[in-house]
Amino acid sequence: MSKKPRTVLHDAVAACKPYLAAVVFFSLFINLLMFVAPLYMLQIYDRVLMSRSTVTLIALSVIAIGLLIVYGVLEAVRSRILTRAGIKIDEKLNAPVFRAIFQGSVRAKGGSSTQALRDMDTLREFLSGGAVLAFCDAPWVPIFIAVGFVLHPVLGLVSLGGSIIIFALALANETSTRSMLQSAGASSLKATNEATTNLRNAEVVQAMGMLPAVMNRWSTRHGEALTQQFDASNRAGAILASSRFVRLALQVTILGAGAFLAVKGEITPGTMIAASIIMGRALAPVEMAVGQWKSFVSGRNAYKRLDELLDHASAQEIPMRLPDPKGDIKIRNISVVPPGGRNLVLNNVSIDLEAGTAIGLVGPSGSGKSSLARALVGVWPTAAGTIRYDGADLKQWDPEHLGPHIGYMPQDVELFSGTVAENIARFQEIDSEAVVAAATKAGVHEMILQLPDGYDTQLGDGGRALSGGQRQRVALARALFGNPKILVLDEPNANLDTDGEQALARALQQAKSEGSTIVVISHRPSLLSVVDVIAVLKDGALMKYGPRETVLGELSKPVQPLALAATSGGQS
Repeated sequence: MSKKPRTVLHDAVAACKPYLAAVVFFSLFINLLMFVAPLYMLQIYDRVLMSRSTVTLIALSVIAIGLLIVYGVLEAVRSRILTRAGIKIDEKLNAPVFRAIFQGSVRAKGGSSTQALRDMDTLREFLSGGAVLAFCDAPWVPIFIAVGFVLHPVLGLVSLGGSIIIFALALANETSTRSMLQSAGASSLKATNEATTNLRNAEVVQAMGMLPAVMNRWSTRHGEALTQQFDASNRAGAILASSRFVRLALQVTILGAGAFLAVKGEITPGTMIAASIIMGRALAPVEMAVGQWKSFVSGRNAYKRLDELLDHASAQEIPMRLPDPKGDIKIRNISVVPPGGRNLVLNNVSIDLEAGTAIGLVGPSGSGKSSLARALVGVWPTAAGTIRYDGADLKQWDPEHLGPHIGYMPQDVELFSGTVAENIARFQEIDSEAVVAAATKAGVHEMILQLPDGYDTQLGDGGRALSGGQRQRVALARALFGNPKILVLDEPNANLDTDGEQALARALQQAKSEGSTIVVISHRPSLLSVVDVIAVLKDGALMKYGPRETVLGELSKPVQPLALAATSGGQS
């Protein structure tokens, strides 16, 4: 069997090992210092009370308090180390996890979620919390039980029996609640994702009176999660209550047994009290494990999900950095299947574009225009064929290096929470001149100046502060930012008025004159007049491809009256 490759998660855990080793080291002395209290009580009952020596009492008390101060300091240090371990794993994972989530969302819109970020928080809290302390203290349970046997076999048996019972309750908690907690987590995640989708489409829900229906769907999923969590919590609560009962009953039992043995003269009263304290310490890690079991389960499940996510992401190696692209594009026999789909939306399409060429993609709705645009910018992978920039396969380009040289404007424009300037600058360090230059090219500079705070206006989530046309023009400025060599625009004039269309046409003319390769999906003559060549798609196949005038002339013939009209379709 081939060995599973290491992921970022494995490296992050490995980076935390020195911290965990330090915690184990400090746990050694902390648990040794736990004998201070029973030894102190043993000396008080068997020596001080018998001798009535106040000097001995004071000396023992000073020594005990001094050792307990050391104990407190070591506990504080151990907790700080665990906190640092949690921070360390977060530092190692936050960027790779976010990147993996992003890659999952690119591969399939809505195919990934922020669950991985919550898993990362869960793992950090697990490392920083009491669950790890229970692990570190657990090896000392046999030692404390052994000391109980040294004091008296009966006392040792009481401690051993109590540990076994409480450990059995912990196993019962795990086996009886595991499946319910997993199902509850899955149902809760579905409910959360559905609520997020509903909120994203709040305008549609409100306008068409869909609130009762969508709320009912959410309530159903939420109710399933609540029911499963309720059942699991009931079982866990019953087991926890049983554990506490056993704990108190054992305390009474060992005191009673100790008193009986003391009456019989087999042990001293001090031994009885010391045995009670030692048994309490022996049971503490086991009892803590029962109380922290939910944290154990959550941490384990979070680790598994993150390992799967990062295992897939780690298989994607970053290619060697290539020179900046000039804009030559060669599309050779590409076929595209949407992520998660099975049917071809593009089939055996080939197009050549020299740098500085502008091409218009036209065709009816569902013909594959938007799919080709997504494949061109690397959002959707090709099932067959190749897309080459300057002779290099798109797979050979590092997306983070290629991205700044591409201006992409999807049909569904999305702006981000932040200022206008931040959105145009693609959230890089803001270069005022470059931002204004991009806005001016897009013909949106004057409009931005009319906003309440100009370029510093906060757009809110999704750019809600702007109208549809304004969002589209700001998105165009974002696509033009940095003078990219490749522009891919999907229906960029869908929400534009006449002035906006004219500004867009001027921007494309200027970009073309500066050597940018332009791919534009549009059916309006104002934009088609800018392009050099036109490609006509239908049912995922390339039907026509050639100079603008030639293709438009063929499309305008009486035999094809519907072909041009069909290009007014929406997203494909």
